[in-house]
Amino acid sequence: MNFIENFFAKYSQEQIEKWFKQVCLAEAISWLFLFSAMVWIRYDRDGLLPTIYIIIIGNIHGLFFTLYLLLLFNAKKIYKWDDEDTVFALLAGFFPFATIWVDKKLARFDREE
Repeated sequence: MNFIENFFAKYSQEQIEKWFKQVCLAEAISWLFLFSAMVWIRYDRDGLLPTIYIIIIGNIHGLFFTLYLLLLFNAKKIYKWDDEDTVFALLAGFFPFATIWVDKKLARFDREE
């Protein structure tokens, strides 16, 4: 994990917060597009366009998911999360639209302890 910490050390805390919030939203939106791709491919299994669409959207969603996981460790330090909060935030990446919850509830400085 030192590699990740060293990489993000050159950026300010405000910049990392901004990126984390944007990635949380982008990851949730990419879930929506991924669901639309799955519905489209279900009704048109042999079509070329749905196949291309799901490949592109799947790769974009994978990118945002990876960025979310990378920024999660920096967000843990910034927001002073304990292990329980970190596990919830980590698991939220695996459920549709749960990263919005992380952005709105966990990623705040004024949370009641």
